[in-house]
Amino acid sequence: MDMELLDLFPDTASVSGGELVLGGARATDLAREFGTPLVVYDEQTLRSQARAYVDAAPGALVAYGTKAFPSVAVLKLFLEEGLGADVSTTGELEFALRAGVPGERLVIHGNNKEDELLRRSIELGALIVLDSIDELERAQAAGGTRFLVRVTPGIEADTHEAIKTAHHGSKFGLPPEDAVEAVRRAPEAEGLHVHVGSQLMHFGAALMTVDWIAQFSARLRAELDWTPRVIDLGGGLGARHVLEEPSFTIGEFVGGLVGELQRSFHLLGLPPTQLVLEPGRSLVSRAGVTLYTVGNVKRASTATTYVTVDGGMSDNPRPAMYNARYTALLAHRADAEPAEAYTVAGKHCESGDVLIERVELPAPQRGDVLAVPVTGAYTLAMSSTYNAVPRPAAVLVADGKARVIRRRETVADLLALEGPVGSA
Repeated sequence: MDMELLDLFPDTASVSGGELVLGGARATDLAREFGTPLVVYDEQTLRSQARAYVDAAPGALVAYGTKAFPSVAVLKLFLEEGLGADVSTTGELEFALRAGVPGERLVIHGNNKEDELLRRSIELGALIVLDSIDELERAQAAGGTRFLVRVTPGIEADTHEAIKTAHHGSKFGLPPEDAVEAVRRAPEAEGLHVHVGSQLMHFGAALMTVDWIAQFSARLRAELDWTPRVIDLGGGLGARHVLEEPSFTIGEFVGGLVGELQRSFHLLGLPPTQLVLEPGRSLVSRAGVTLYTVGNVKRASTATTYVTVDGGMSDNPRPAMYNARYTALLAHRADAEPAEAYTVAGKHCESGDVLIERVELPAPQRGDVLAVPVTGAYTLAMSSTYNAVPRPAAVLVADGKARVIRRRETVADLLALEGPVGSA
């Protein structure tokens, strides 16, 4: 194994006696105790990623993008590190409240907020990110006063089409002219929100967005005599899933944004603002490793040998949805030399259910445990029960001990949703 591959795994990952170790626990032991598929989260990595954001942006509100992985345990851990939560539905709000996140650390999103979400957000004193003029009117009618106006600058991020959010025609936010009108109608608004997109692996679009929001703030000062007290730059920092992809540290990425925001506001004579950041995947992606059990190993052609695992697109839809790339290793032969390149496929009735197009492995055998790193974000969060396959469990590991933070679903859970059986 190329030992550089461990850079993609959590901070505590190591190889001892050929065995992959996560948080002081052997991966094969975790698979045996809790079953597979299993998503293993490393507590030390979660905490270190959170602390990196706090250190890079002193005084900022760092609100965890809950959609990356809604988990009460993870939200509580981040709260202990000084973070808040970014939520976009009543369901995500319940997760944050169950974890004890106070209203002043909540940022409320969504392009179609239901009345219940607006009402409860106002009661909690949360910061509501306005996504339309209609939403502004509804929020004001309900007594809301804490607002950010989300504006769409028309900047194209270098990322997948499905996770761009600041381009012209985006379903999120208001075009600049409508954003001006929103501020005109709600001068009590605390500031502006802008988010260029997710899985950002380059600085360019993010820095352009910072410069744009500064110019837009100067326009609002000139036209409305209004200046933002808060600037929310969203999230977006990407996670490296394979060694060939670029990588930025949180300090490098956030430091660049903070420096550019301070520089651009100073040049335009604008006062300093409170900063809000909404990281999601960069907090949890590398902290998570998915363990699968190998089933069939089948040579399909001279160029393709399939390794089939006991999960697939139901627990990780990202390869099918976004052409996301992953790598893997065999947990009990982590340092063995590869035999050849394999294609890792899921168990679902779809030809597109391929998790990894090509990965070099020692010859896999039925019953082996395959470890896929950087699966902590948008895997379980976007999982399904396709083919009536129950969703996996998740555990949190630290100091050699593991605790279940999400129990494994069962077929009985799925059948419990069915209506009564009988004649119509």
